[in-house]
Amino acid sequence: MSTINSLNRLRRKIDKIDSGIVKLLNDRNELSHEIGNIKKSTSTSVYSPSREQEVLAKVKKANKGPLRNEALEAIYREIMSSNIQTQKEIKVAYLGPAATFSHQAAIKKFASLTKYIPCESIKDVFLEVEKDSADFGVVPIENSIEGSISYTLDMFVDSDLKICSQILLNISHNLLSKYPKNKIKRIYSNPQVFGQCRRWIENNLTQVELIDVSSTTRAAQIASKEKNSACIGSLLAARVYGLKIVAKSVEDSPHNITRFLVIGKTQALPTRNDKTSIMFSIKDSVGALHDMLVPFKKYKINLTKIESRPSKRKTWDYYFFVDLNGHIYEKKVRTALNELEDKCKFLKVLGSYPAGD
Repeated sequence: MSTINSLNRLRRKIDKIDSGIVKLLNDRNELSHEIGNIKKSTSTSVYSPSREQEVLAKVKKANKGPLRNEALEAIYREIMSSNIQTQKEIKVAYLGPAATFSHQAAIKKFASLTKYIPCESIKDVFLEVEKDSADFGVVPIENSIEGSISYTLDMFVDSDLKICSQILLNISHNLLSKYPKNKIKRIYSNPQVFGQCRRWIENNLTQVELIDVSSTTRAAQIASKEKNSACIGSLLAARVYGLKIVAKSVEDSPHNITRFLVIGKTQALPTRNDKTSIMFSIKDSVGALHDMLVPFKKYKINLTKIESRPSKRKTWDYYFFVDLNGHIYEKKVRTALNELEDKCKFLKVLGSYPAGD
């Protein structure tokens, strides 16, 4: 059999498979639409983080290869996003402008068909969701190298929004400019990013001025217009703003991951692999913090993070932010939090959400 005949035979097989896939995708969409109608009648959110995790877990378990799980997950996120969009246009606010890491994290979670709303600040992301201009918001909460983003933590003090999901994004930073390295006089980027690239900058650009801006995308916008300027940002930002890649992967650690939170007005349902975030304040007494942690040990609940922030309302008064394993609907978690509430001045559950990403 000739090469051309072999190619045509294989392509006909692919065409037949494609026809089957299209039919199945439309069948899936019709079923999703029926589910959407049921949700609408009960005022239930069309986006369900718990169901999303369940679907992705089943798809990965059924995968026998050679398609990688990462590729399959990306495909299914697009499928689920298109199904949701036929029920309701989902709007997601993020820390903008376009091409920021927050934008990339939002796309990773909600896929490309979602309507995205860029915001100038983390506060604006919260406001967009609070006033129903967006269904969900995506905000950075911590980086594996630089730690927590304090402003995001502070926003939860007065906001009633819930954490309903999380996103883990691998971060790679690049030096971008229209000029060669020896012509660069100033670099723009986010303060967190400078912290993640400190050693590389000290070894390669010691005499260059570092200027803080609100985001890596804002840095790229400035560097694209200003003479002898550069920025540290993503490869996407280089493409969008017409910058050259002067140096790739300038982050000090290859294990650079930023965790983002999805905020909304609904509580995610349990998935059997969940995380709960809370905040509380304590009475000013000896051993008070120790007493707050006793219920978690008593009910064998693992704490994955604890951090304090000044309340800004009274000198030396602090809020404590805690992440723990489990869901608020689990009996032992609920019991532990009830005992904690009896001991502290103030307790707020920020949300329970799938621990998987």
